[in-house]
Amino acid sequence: MDDCPNCRRNELAAATIRGIADTILMPVNTLARLPPGTTQAFVDGTTTGAVKAARTKGGVKRKASAYSKEYKRAFKRVSKNYRKKDGAWKKDGFKRAVKAAHKSLRK
Repeated sequence: MDDCPNCRRNELAAATIRGIADTILMPVNTLARLPPGTTQAFVDGTTTGAVKAARTKGGVKRKASAYSKEYKRAFKRVSKNYRKKDGAWKKDGFKRAVKAAHKSLRK
C-alpha cells in the first residue's frame, strides 16, 4: 500500500465496500447454496477493479483542430461586446457571442 493520504483513503473505502457487500451477499450466498469463497472472490474482484479503475489516468488528450483554435480567438474577440461592465454575460449574451464568433469565421 502506498503511503499517501489519498491512497489510504481509497483502501479504506474499498474495505468498507467489501464489508457492506459481504453483509448483503452472504444471505444470498446461503440461499443459492454457493460455496462461501465464490461470493468473497466476486466481492474482492469488484472492489479491486474499482480501485484500479479510479487510479488510472484519463485517455490521451486530443489535439485541437485549426478551426477550434481560430474559433477560440474569434470568441475572445467578440465576447466583450456581449458582456456587462462587471464581466457577467448580458441576457442571451453567451449564445449570441457563440453565433457571432462562428459567423466571423465564415467571412
